Amino acid sequence: MSVRVRYFAAAAEAAGTDAEDRAETTLTALRAGMVRDHVALGGILDRCAVLVDGTRRDDDAALDAVAHVDVLPPFAGG
Repeated sequence: MSVRVRYFAAAAEAAGTDAEDRAETTLTALRAGMVRDHVALGGILDRCAVLVDGTRRDDDAALDAVAHVDVLPPFAGG
């Protein structure tokens, strides 16, 4: 099982990629793994919106039937 993680804007810059496949089975484990493998994400991940198949999740969630997780940093706009 793997889940496709897509990084956007500053999160992609911090991760050094715009997408990768990950093997973690829970959102909590995924967050820890992303920071372990992409240390620069540690400085912004807590401020990012994390969408699991399009739904924002701030808690833990099983990833067994998930197609993708999107990591979106805060955007400035006006």
